[in-house]
Amino acid sequence: MKSPTVLRWFALVTGVIMATSVAAAGSVAADPAAIAPAPAIPLPPELDPGFYLPPAEVVAATAPGAIIATRQVNIADFGILPVDVDAWQVSYRSNNSRDEAIPAVATLIKPRGQAVEPRKLLSVQLAEDSTAGYCAPSYALQHLSVAALAGQIVVPAEFLFAQAALAQGWAVVVPDHQGPYSAYAAGPLAGRITLDGIRAATSFAPLEAGPAAPVGLYGYSGGSIATGHAAELHASYAPELTIVGAAEGGVGADLGAALRMANNQLTSGLVFAAVLGLTREYPDFAAYLDQRLDPLGKGLAAIKSPLCVQYQSALLPFLNLTGMIGSDGDPLDDPPVAAMLADTKMGKSTPGMPMFIWHSAWDEILPLSATNELVDTYCRTPGTSLTYTRDHASEHIVAEVVGGPAALIWLRDRLDGIPATPGCTTSDVTTMTATPGALDFLGETLAAKFATWFGTPLGTA
Repeated sequence: MKSPTVLRWFALVTGVIMATSVAAAGSVAADPAAIAPAPAIPLPPELDPGFYLPPAEVVAATAPGAIIATRQVNIADFGILPVDVDAWQVSYRSNNSRDEAIPAVATLIKPRGQAVEPRKLLSVQLAEDSTAGYCAPSYALQHLSVAALAGQIVVPAEFLFAQAALAQGWAVVVPDHQGPYSAYAAGPLAGRITLDGIRAATSFAPLEAGPAAPVGLYGYSGGSIATGHAAELHASYAPELTIVGAAEGGVGADLGAALRMANNQLTSGLVFAAVLGLTREYPDFAAYLDQRLDPLGKGLAAIKSPLCVQYQSALLPFLNLTGMIGSDGDPLDDPPVAAMLADTKMGKSTPGMPMFIWHSAWDEILPLSATNELVDTYCRTPGTSLTYTRDHASEHIVAEVVGGPAALIWLRDRLDGIPATPGCTTSDVTTMTATPGALDFLGETLAAKFATWFGTPLGTA
């Protein structure tokens, strides 16, 4: 994230406007209730340390989830087409996986129109899947952001699912769940940042989702890592939050299984980015790689670290990931690696809220077998409520498109107070587009989105 190449590139792009923008965008508000105006031109985290990296002593003196600074922002599709909503960013305190205080940032979005208070809240964990700050959702979602041009295509594309929630009249919180150092795939970290983001959102009065608001969790692929760990940590880390359901798809349940699946395959570039991201959160793993990674691996790490997901994935695929790590045996069995993989593997506790899980039967990035194992683990706990669907007419990307509407319909019932089906249900379907109401829901969402391009505010509940 701190690559000189990235900093020089952004200095070239934004140098002309920094003098007028940095004061509004980068200063930490002395009073968290004071909302700074939206910056004229958004700055990426690398050029906005005042907001993204407040003083360590300020962060340490703040309670987890408490807001340090707030500012208005303007949201747009792919940085170009403005979305007519109310939006803010909050800088708040969270904890890393060692329970050390860290700063975090989330984007809070409220649709136009009135809603019964407290407004329902959906925490949407977008798949950042990158190892540089300018790829984070808080920057990528802003009007005039250049993140999409710089390779962050996934976040603005997935934002359609957040807009589907806004069209329902719900408030939305989108955390930068990879944290201040872009620790891609570090699930326990992402789970804490997500839960503290909900705490921040429910304490921010203009969002109209107070502490009693029903909350849902949604995440796919890289977002499923944050969602799944947040669901597992809820009872121990933030039990006061009223989380009524969690929906996750294309689940990153076992990073070791994902690495083995990607080795020498087309998807190895994406998984290598996760390896780099994990070094930012696990010091022993970082030291191990520093000692064991061969010259090719170290060269690729230097080249790929400043990149967003599209370029990370496309640059030099078919990598022999395990072959780049010098080991007397299987590197995944070496203690620093095994400890990191064990810490990031889901299934250490069973979420107390109902869950909706879906996965492509032919997923080429995250193995179905790991999700099957996770579901079996959860369902051994008495009282678990879990709906699991395997889609047979999709691969990883298509599965989110066809399964997302079904997941949001399921979440709508939970947020409306309709009890989930007790017990565990596993279904194999040809396509999740056949889920009752899914096509109608998708059509309504697209119609609401289309109307915004002609001046209709989103979410006139």
